[in-house]
Amino acid sequence: MGKGGGCVPSKKKLSGVAADGERDSVPIPVEVEVEVEVEDQVQEAEPKAAPGVAKLRVFIVFYSMYGHVEALAKRMKKGVDGVDGVEGVLYRVPETLSPEALEKMKAPPKDEAVPVIGAGELVEADAVLFGFPTRYGCMAAQMKAFFDATGQLWKEQKLAGKPAGFFVGTGTQGGGQETTAWTAITQLAHHGMLFVPIGYTFGAGMFKMDEIRGGSPYGAGVFAGDGSREATDAELALAEHQGKYMAAVVKRLALA
Repeated sequence: MGKGGGCVPSKKKLSGVAADGERDSVPIPVEVEVEVEVEDQVQEAEPKAAPGVAKLRVFIVFYSMYGHVEALAKRMKKGVDGVDGVEGVLYRVPETLSPEALEKMKAPPKDEAVPVIGAGELVEADAVLFGFPTRYGCMAAQMKAFFDATGQLWKEQKLAGKPAGFFVGTGTQGGGQETTAWTAITQLAHHGMLFVPIGYTFGAGMFKMDEIRGGSPYGAGVFAGDGSREATDAELALAEHQGKYMAAVVKRLALA
């Protein structure tokens, strides 16, 4: 996994866990070139977007108290924007805590350049990537409150068929990188949305053990530690990859 990049580092097949001893005792049924193949197939099937033609839009909707999830969201937008004919749009969900509470929690000011989204605006997206920190293995209350506000959309099934994915932030390695996304799938199921995990499409980068890295087959992730730890190059690269991957999926669906 190269620094600052979201591309697959190699096109060689992985037949086992890469190690100094070149062991093949644990089979891994993936190919590093999966992500490249998906995007290449889409771009070969569809010509470059002509000037004036509306792009497909992937909404990147997140909640971030201390900026860790926001860092992933902004890098994810770079990945989406890197696919021709698709653009990423950043949104924050409404804050539910008072300014006084946020001040006591030493939360930094929100980036006012990222607008707050209303639940009804989700219908305008061609796909949605939801990002949030964990609270005991589930999404933070701010994101849950946003989903709770989508009742009318659920009643009319306005989001049915839209692709959606998750990216998360946790304090520790055992803090819920997978369960936080897993427990959020129920929201998509009730809306009839299509859950799009990244699986192991990032290839060799998903198996490296030389550094601590957030993220899982469910989506990109970041470890916040005590709050002072910033997203690493590896975590940001996985976020960029997820953006590219979702954009490629959206294009394939648009061509179907």
